[in-house]
Amino acid sequence: MAQQINKPSVIEWGAFKFVVMDAANDQNLHLYMKVMKELNVTDLCRACEPTYDTEEVRKAGIVPHDFEFKDGDPPPKAVIESWLNLITDRFKKQKADGYVAVHCIAGLGRAPVLVAIALIENGMNMVDAVQLIRKNRRGAINKKQLEYLETYVASNTGCCTMM
Repeated sequence: MAQQINKPSVIEWGAFKFVVMDAANDQNLHLYMKVMKELNVTDLCRACEPTYDTEEVRKAGIVPHDFEFKDGDPPPKAVIESWLNLITDRFKKQKADGYVAVHCIAGLGRAPVLVAIALIENGMNMVDAVQLIRKNRRGAINKKQLEYLETYVASNTGCCTMM
């Protein structure tokens, strides 16, 4: 039986391009790599504990990043700052044409929350951000994370505003 992966979800808003997916492992990473190459992914962000070696990712010219935080919880401040710095760098400074891929174990909690934060920081209201993500990634963002996003306040630093 051929290996399969769950379909990654593409989320686009203006210049911002994300791919949300579940976690690869060493046995199926090549399948994820094929999808990421097709989408011109520049960066792969892991919001969960490591489940694969990143050497193949690096060899493909994709920059891996670790933004690990506890499943079901909102991201800590340090993760948010690192995430937003990456988003600023890729979409504002470099004006990258590719996608930033982000994953957690199932691609339903931690990864979509990071995408929502990036969208909120760039002018999208929280409700629209969650609706856009859920439209493309059914079942995304649990109740606790939704409550967190309802209270999230954008930094208003113009971190990566392009809209």
